[in-house]
Amino acid sequence: MVAQIQRYNRPLEEVWEQWIPAARLAVYPFDFTTYEDNERVLTSLTSLDRDAWAEAYSAAAHPYEEQARAAEAAGDSTAARDLYLHAYGLYRMARFPAPNSPGKKHAYVKSQEAFLKAARYFEIPVERVEMPFNGRPGEGSVTIGYLRRPPSETPLPIVVAWGGIDTFKEDRRTDPFLQAGMSAMTIDMPGVGDAPLAGSEDAERLWDAIFDWIARRPDLDASRVAIWGGSTGGYWAAKVAHTHRDRLAAAVDHGGCTHYAFTPEWIEKAQHGDYPYELAETLACAFGHQTFEQWVEYSPKLSLLDQGVLDQPCAPLLLVNGVNDSIFPIADMYLLLEHGDPNSARFYPTGHMGTTPQTLPTIVSWVAQTLATRGRRA
Repeated sequence: MVAQIQRYNRPLEEVWEQWIPAARLAVYPFDFTTYEDNERVLTSLTSLDRDAWAEAYSAAAHPYEEQARAAEAAGDSTAARDLYLHAYGLYRMARFPAPNSPGKKHAYVKSQEAFLKAARYFEIPVERVEMPFNGRPGEGSVTIGYLRRPPSETPLPIVVAWGGIDTFKEDRRTDPFLQAGMSAMTIDMPGVGDAPLAGSEDAERLWDAIFDWIARRPDLDASRVAIWGGSTGGYWAAKVAHTHRDRLAAAVDHGGCTHYAFTPEWIEKAQHGDYPYELAETLACAFGHQTFEQWVEYSPKLSLLDQGVLDQPCAPLLLVNGVNDSIFPIADMYLLLEHGDPNSARFYPTGHMGTTPQTLPTIVSWVAQTLATRGRRA
């Protein structure tokens, strides 16, 4: 029976007002865009209609895509890269937060195309890889990853990174890990992007294919594999750290949910938090559902406490978040500290993801030090 909680609809004007500081800084979810881009689109819209949103942002992306092609034809690879990234950023906004309408699905394909065109000009290029996935009927047969590997004559450790309900493999930034001498691969967590299966109570099956693929790559060190999941992706990082502990050297749950986030009380409260709109619906989309009511009814099944996961042995796990997180309760992080093997933690006096200038360097340093304790593969 669905708990009787009220769905809150934040008006478009409030969505834009809440987003203005991030748009001015060109930070999540406005990476590679300008304030003027977003102001022009979001003040021209009259509603949060998904396809109207996708059409307006896609129209804003078109000129940058055309300019990128012209720069490419002129041999200006730097300008082409930057313009393709600008187009990608706007197409990403066109499909944001989830490709849950025809227009948003088309925009996601366009964002992928623009990102991969820009990636041809990265100093460390992107290798698009397909990892065989032995799914169930109706599921896909491959997991797609974007691998970046610095030049090295020896096998390198690897960080497998993914985001949450609205941040896909194109959007996850791994340069700090590359600069620390690691290889990195971004993937889509279950239920988003190109993932071959929806989120569910046992969708950690996805990582079997990923770890098997890494083990077959002679240029990657399968004894030094780390994972880094952000936001809802942190849920999967914590779970995989327990269910696949023998295949991991390190795991980072960065802003994830565990148990309390799936209760009706928190779902109702979170609607009034920092997530701009459609939080429950976007979570539902990542777990094979669509509506607010479906999320309220289904989500308690995801509790790692009730599934008995938390008291299992665990790979080295770092927990990171802000104590004032209004999207997922910090109590979920405390719960992980109260169960199972001892974990490391760093919490900040901020909101979701604990974003500060020190946060990502702390994560990279912990991963590097933890991987360093593992011997190189023979």
